Amino acid sequence: AARRDFYWLRSFIAGGVAGCCAKTTTAPLDRVKILLQAHNHHYKHLGVFSTLCAVPKKEGYLGLYKGNGAMMIRIFPYGAIQFMAFDQYKKVIKKQLGISGHVHRLMAGSMAGITAVICTYPLDMVRVRLAFQVKGEHKYMGIIHAFKMIYTKEGGLSGFYRGLMPTVVGMAPYAGFSFFTFGTLKSIGLAQAPNLLGRPSLDNPDVLVLKTHVNLLCGGIAGAIAQTISYPLDVTRRRMQLGAVLPDYEKCLTMVQTLKYVYQQHGVRRGLYRGLSLNYIRCIPSQAVAFTTYELMKQFLHLN
Repeated sequence: AARRDFYWLRSFIAGGVAGCCAKTTTAPLDRVKILLQAHNHHYKHLGVFSTLCAVPKKEGYLGLYKGNGAMMIRIFPYGAIQFMAFDQYKKVIKKQLGISGHVHRLMAGSMAGITAVICTYPLDMVRVRLAFQVKGEHKYMGIIHAFKMIYTKEGGLSGFYRGLMPTVVGMAPYAGFSFFTFGTLKSIGLAQAPNLLGRPSLDNPDVLVLKTHVNLLCGGIAGAIAQTISYPLDVTRRRMQLGAVLPDYEKCLTMVQTLKYVYQQHGVRRGLYRGLSLNYIRCIPSQAVAFTTYELMKQFLHLN
């Protein structure tokens, strides 16, 4: 029983570490993405690469990692809950509903993503507010101050959940297709070409796992597909989260209003998909590192 109890904890740690490694890899791109998605007035005339160069000049190299502390505090529980919930939901869906094959991956992935988002959403809210600030114009002094301000000024607890709806609606296909694509590629790869793509797991020689570079590739493909499907909802969520910080925010109070507004003002390519190319550069390595780290941590913590 002791081993089973610790299985939860070990699974939790594996997911948390995977999330943190993935996010730190792409933290500078995250900061740039938030500045561009919401048209920050200091950087709005710049493109991705010029912003990447401008931020260190204006705010020092650590400016690229602004909000990353808050990000880690959020991403550890987020990654942990997501990967752990995925394993649990998969078992439940198989046992209770009798659904297996590839569909249960899609369902379990979506449910795991939603669970993780709801549990860690207030932290995401605070991180976005901190990352959107530019040196010399600070409204929030730090994580705790931001929590206090949002709580007192923006209607208590509900203030932390602005933009939750598009996040959940966007997260379901994103996490679902992410886990689905990775799991499906992994199972097909190991079934079709076990010697070429696989090797025995370090903690359990009976279990085949993907070689590291194959893992990275599968994770990257999973990230790209999931991203394309759910991106417009990500843009919507950011605008809603930034709320009163943006000039035209009374037109963006609900998810549908925001989608319509962005589409009418900026169209599909420059509005709903603004920053997508950057998101590929960000999401593909991020998902690749997340899945690969998780697979390695599973072996390291004897989860196979």
